Amino acid sequence: MQLELTGKDLIAYRTARFFKDGNVVNLGIGMPTKCLDYLPEGVDIWIDTENGAVGLNGAPKPGEDFDPNVVDAGGRTSTLRVGSACFDSFRSFGYIRGGHIDITVLGAYEVDARGCLANWMIPGKAAAGMGGAMDLVTGSKTTIVMSTHTDKKGNPKLVHKTELPWTGWRCVDYFVSELAVIHFIKDEYNIPRPFLEEISKKTTINEVLEKTGADMIVSKSIRFMEDID
Repeated sequence: MQLELTGKDLIAYRTARFFKDGNVVNLGIGMPTKCLDYLPEGVDIWIDTENGAVGLNGAPKPGEDFDPNVVDAGGRTSTLRVGSACFDSFRSFGYIRGGHIDITVLGAYEVDARGCLANWMIPGKAAAGMGGAMDLVTGSKTTIVMSTHTDKKGNPKLVHKTELPWTGWRCVDYFVSELAVIHFIKDEYNIPRPFLEEISKKTTINEVLEKTGADMIVSKSIRFMEDID
């Protein structure tokens, strides 16, 4: 498939290719919600929100009836699909901690070379709190980080060792940026190691390596993100 997607749209397109029909997926605030615009044909997923619902259907369309009490994790009004369920926080986090979420997708300030995630605060700056992120990255079967490859100052988001407060320890399975898909694969000592598996057609392996702050193993069969369908 030939696509002209760039930036966050390419990140969302590629991330959505991880979803399988019937998956229960928790989409974090912001960029992860764009994945709904790029779901593969024939893939029907169940959207979970840690504040107490499974089966969110996105923002109400113009003229569509909605319940203002039904909101996603970011507080935005959402509709519910047929078969959805609402419950209290006790059941919600029991559900998450019990391993019933197939995929969690969220953003990051930094991810380090061992798959440790920092996404909830920068010391010295105001923070609303961690929310359900710690539980989600621990309880989900797969954790995917969607992020630009560098921050606004050009600093790598994937670093050798993060000094920021952790959200989760060795919890990241995939790091998806506008430049690459990096897969954290556990070695013989059960330690995650970053493998560069895909790049965008608009970059090169050397550019990805130059803009990454951690050593990576480069796959012998690099694929293009745009060609994954």
